[in-house]
Parts: sequence; C-alpha cells; structure tokens
Amino acid sequence: MKGINLCVVVALILSASCAARDDAPAPVSPPAAELIAVDKIWDGAPHNAFTDLVRFNDVWYCVFREGAGHVSPDGALRVITSTDGAEWKSTALMTSDSADLRDAKLTVTPDRRLMLSGAGALHDKTHGRHQSMVWFSEEGAQWTDGIAVADRNFWLWRVTWQAGRAWGVGYATDGSGFVRLYKSDDGRNYCTAVDRLFDEGSPNEATLRFLDDATALCLMRREKGTRTAVLGSAAPPYTEWTWLDLGKRLGGPNMIILPEGEIIAAGRLYEGAVRTALCKVDIEQGGLHEILTLPSGGDTSYPGLVWHDGFLWVSYYSSHERKAAIYLAKVRLDREKEGAKNAKNEKIDN
Repeated sequence: MKGINLCVVVALILSASCAARDDAPAPVSPPAAELIAVDKIWDGAPHNAFTDLVRFNDVWYCVFREGAGHVSPDGALRVITSTDGAEWKSTALMTSDSADLRDAKLTVTPDRRLMLSGAGALHDKTHGRHQSMVWFSEEGAQWTDGIAVADRNFWLWRVTWQAGRAWGVGYATDGSGFVRLYKSDDGRNYCTAVDRLFDEGSPNEATLRFLDDATALCLMRREKGTRTAVLGSAAPPYTEWTWLDLGKRLGGPNMIILPEGEIIAAGRLYEGAVRTALCKVDIEQGGLHEILTLPSGGDTSYPGLVWHDGFLWVSYYSSHERKAAIYLAKVRLDREKEGAKNAKNEKIDN
C-alpha cells in the first residue's frame, strides 16, 4: 500500500510540474453540451431512418426514409413539417417504382427554394446500382418530379451551397473505392470538379461545409482499414486538398459551423455501445471530442443539424426504444460556462 501511495504522489508532482510549465500547450476544451429536450416525432412506418433537418420561412422541415426495413425495396422519402418543433404533420412523400429511395437531404437554394436530394438503389441493376436524384419545391408540399443527377453508380450523398454554387461528394458504389467532387450552378446539372478526390480506406458518406474565408471542409466516413473518419480542407478552387485522420469511426457524418466558429460533428460512434453523439472537431490536430451522447442505440445515426435561437437542433433516428423512429433533440452549448470552468482550473493550477 505504501508503494502505491508513493507512486500516486510522484504522479501528482509530475502532473503539477507539467501544468506549471509556460510552454506546455493548453488542452483543447470542447463546449459544454446539455440536452434540453428530446422527442420522438415520427414512427409511422415499420422502419424510419436517415434524417435531415432544415428551417425555411419560419417552418421546420424534416425528411427521412420510410420502409419495411433498414434495406428494403419499398424505400420512400417522407417530408414532415412543424411550426414549433413539437407538433409535426406529413406534407410530402416521394416514391419510386424502380428504386429504393434512400438518404434524403434538405437544403435551401440561392433563389429560396427547397431542394431535396437522395439516391435510388435501383431494382434493375442491368445498367447500374444507384442513381442520385433531386427534387425542388417552393413551399415543401408540392415537389417537382425526381431529376437524375451526377454519374450513375456515384452516390451524391449531400449537397451544400456556397456562393451560389452547389457542391457535393459522390462515392462510387461499384466497389472501386473512391469519391468524386461535384459542382453545379443550378442544382440540376453537375460536372466533375475533382475526379478522384480521395481513395484511402474505401471512403463514402461525406459532408461539405465552408468557412467564412471560403475554405472548404469535408467530413468523410471510411469503411476499410482503420475505418476512422477523415477531415479534408481546401481553398478555392477546391482542387488541392489536405487530409487529417480524426481517429474515430463515424457513421452518417454531418457537421455544422456555429456562429462563433466552433465546428460540431454528429453521427454514429462505435467504441463501446453504438450511439449517436455530438463531437467537437479539432481541425488543427485532427480529432473528434465527444461532448454529448443522445438517447440512442442499435440502428441509429444520420443526424440533421440546425442552429436556431441559440440552440443546436438535431434530428436523428434510433432503435433504442425497439422500433427505428425519428427523434428531435434540442441542445444547449454553454460556452460561457465552459470558459468560466477553464478559468477556474487555470487559477487553481497557478
């Protein structure tokens, strides 16, 4: 017992010595996250999954896939709306006789229309396995017919608008193991910006976001090797990229840049119990620092993220209550509280 106590004392002395060094780097502290509320907002189908969320003209829009199972030929994309985030109603349902529709995403175009994007897993695979699609709407109830976009067998997983142009990463679904960067001036007609954007570890699902200085960030899932997510960055015209390994496996990746510059990622984490979580993104050193686990488990993830009225709103799906259903969480990121905590810790260390 005496030997153990001595080791503890020595460890504490060394720790205090390191903390007191002027050249010791300060630890990166993520913002404190608090779950304010979470509600199940839809479970009408046998399987409800793969969400996205947007706020448009003071109305919430949430889109997701409905089907008989996680993978089934009857996949359809349902759009539900709410004025208060509590009461929801269905406003549209996209169906297809030729494909299982999957992974819907919502965005607002520069000319103030809603744009829904997704992909169809084709029933007849004679000429390909997947076809990316887009739909447009003025008000979320009446939508155009689906428009085929990008190259067949490249899943354009999410579209992001920047300076009047749409950008997205499409991943090859024919087993060739690489992703392609697409761009479009109208959301309908896409051309290749970078043919082979990334090809290490079988990359696939990816989200693009843009900093105030127009730097592009790309959060990407991988399915082979270490399976850890990567973060890419590039300046205009987005032809030269650098990549950081984030050290954690992340499924259904999404991220948002908050008003004060913090970058929050969300998706499925795999270490320990599978869950949907929020993470602070370290874009300097590379890393995902978990700040909040949402009520979730089993078949879960694919979050939508919106910053509104000082809160982070998160749509996601989960089967932790047995049936895969759609949930909406309201999260407070208390940066002032975290800053006060860090200041207090610095005073104690000194």
